[in-house]
Amino acid sequence: MNGQQRVIIESIKPQIDCGAFPVKRVINDKVEVSADIFCDSHDVLSAEVLFRFQGEKEWHIAAMEHLVNDRWKGEFTVSKLGSYTYSVQAWVDHFRSWHRDILKRIDAQTDYSVDLLIGAEIIAEALQNNSKVSAKEKEFLKNVIQDFQAKDKAAEDKIDVILSQRLYQIMTQYPVKKHVTLYPKEFEVNVERVKANFSSWYEVFPRSLGLDEKHGTFNDVVNFLPYVANLGFDVLYLPPIHPIGETNRKGENNNVTAEQGEPGSPWAIGGKEGGHKAIHPELGTMDDFEKLVQEAAGKGIDIAMDVAFQCSPDHPYVKDHPEWFKQRPDGSLQYAENPPKKYEDIYPLNFETEDWKNLWEELKSVFLFWIEKGVKIFRVDNPHTKSMRFWGWAIQNIKKEHPDVIFLAEAFTRPKVMNNLAKQGFTQSYTYFTWRNTKYEITKYCKELVNSDARDFFRPNFWPNTPDILPEFLQVANRAGFIQRIALAATLSSNYGIYGPAYELMENTPTHPGKEEYLNSEKYEIKNWDLNKPNNLGKIIKRLNKIRHENEALQNTHSLKFHDIENEALVCYSKTTDDLSNIILVVVSLDPHHTHSGWVRFPLEEFEMDEHTPFQVHDLLSGAFYLWNGDHNYVEIDPGVMPVQIFKVRRKVRSEKDFDYFM
Repeated sequence: MNGQQRVIIESIKPQIDCGAFPVKRVINDKVEVSADIFCDSHDVLSAEVLFRFQGEKEWHIAAMEHLVNDRWKGEFTVSKLGSYTYSVQAWVDHFRSWHRDILKRIDAQTDYSVDLLIGAEIIAEALQNNSKVSAKEKEFLKNVIQDFQAKDKAAEDKIDVILSQRLYQIMTQYPVKKHVTLYPKEFEVNVERVKANFSSWYEVFPRSLGLDEKHGTFNDVVNFLPYVANLGFDVLYLPPIHPIGETNRKGENNNVTAEQGEPGSPWAIGGKEGGHKAIHPELGTMDDFEKLVQEAAGKGIDIAMDVAFQCSPDHPYVKDHPEWFKQRPDGSLQYAENPPKKYEDIYPLNFETEDWKNLWEELKSVFLFWIEKGVKIFRVDNPHTKSMRFWGWAIQNIKKEHPDVIFLAEAFTRPKVMNNLAKQGFTQSYTYFTWRNTKYEITKYCKELVNSDARDFFRPNFWPNTPDILPEFLQVANRAGFIQRIALAATLSSNYGIYGPAYELMENTPTHPGKEEYLNSEKYEIKNWDLNKPNNLGKIIKRLNKIRHENEALQNTHSLKFHDIENEALVCYSKTTDDLSNIILVVVSLDPHHTHSGWVRFPLEEFEMDEHTPFQVHDLLSGAFYLWNGDHNYVEIDPGVMPVQIFKVRRKVRSEKDFDYFM
């Protein structure tokens, strides 16, 4: 302990679990750091954020400013992929304290002759301890010292020097840092590529893309890429592409026994051809797959692979490493269960095995294998049923060499478990959005995501459907209902996805009423999708994705704010860029059958807009323009026309040439 250190630093944000996990940002983001900083008495303090990129020895410095009630903030920009660390330091700033107090004495017309001598000592100390002061600045400060110490000059004649902006600027630029309090802990920021924060996912089963009901191949996926690109998606997610087991293969509609020729579930991974590092032979070759990855990249699309760490009874791991699976008393291996559901076609891995180190290394090597093939995005199946610590270890080690890799956690489970997976390193996560339908449910859940500490580590990815989940809402929805759900997903979250072509063709038949399984699920059979159907939602999906790409406000989730509207069937929210150069206001009707209207309260002061100046809103879906006035404005939505309005708010601002224009 240094008893001369008087400053106390507390409550640094952002931090996750006292620094146990890194906060998350994408490249070129600003990291705003705040802290409670105070000391005894009334001295003026100075504080700084210290930050450095991985491997750097020297700290970079960003000044902090006092906000209110001893709260301070500063910020720095993360410009490289990888890891940054940061902390906070502060000290009693004797020059600032002196400067504040002598100004008070001058104003009160009290004697300050001794204070001038104190000031001279402080300035001399700055000269002595800072080699970065330029020659001209040194000369200026020496003259100030002489002036303050001069006995033949009245104190009143030195006021101009005290008030000199130059003196204040030099002394605050080269502060004397004595008895500095450095917060004893460093915090970490994990910096990822932009697609970690803004992406549009499209899921498709390659085997259903073949012509004439033949098994599809990677070449068929290549031919499908223009369709995906035209819709505006930048991630094409493929379910497992590995060999499918024969033993206990599931038939159509999850029948326990498969008929001859039925393809089985892609998630029953492993066969005589290999396991997680092999390709299902009917899909093509490894060269075909690498060609697909390259062709997709040429269109701005990442291929996302499904990684499901489970094995069919025919997987090579079962024979070569039986110790990696749970042995039952009768000598058989434990198949996967989620009572009452049974998955006899797969064995879960046993993370309590004595051979856990080799198991971990092997599973990590699966990711590295496909990264070498060009894959940079992985959708991980049910990660919550595997060891949390394994994920933290594996993702951290992979990202050391491959910081641009993205991991999506498919974990529909308890909130604390989902949060911990995000803390362990998963870039994005599936969410409960799929089951949030009412205004109360949507607003409450989204506020939890953006107004809590979770915003610093949990990146939501909203999906209105998946091959596993046909929500009850979609089972009874009309066309407007399907548009409503994808519009909500695409505008509430900066990351979203759909399982297609089921979504754009509005497939919504369940196995049984009340069940969330698709009838004749593509998980167990090859489908023949007719994308030329006239009711295809492709045009509206394309328009939504175009709006997302053209409006930076929709490329973040953290700015989401809900606004009052006097109708429970309508939900209203906005998103903005940090500098308010792009403002998007969305109104969605949650009733896909009836026309609804209401008065939107759009608080102009929060958007730095004049309440007395009319402003323009442009509906980016219909193309219509409206002139609004004040905080309250009327909207009306007929779901038979379009169940959502996406307004671009155009503020009237004053130019340097003294005329108004909309932006």
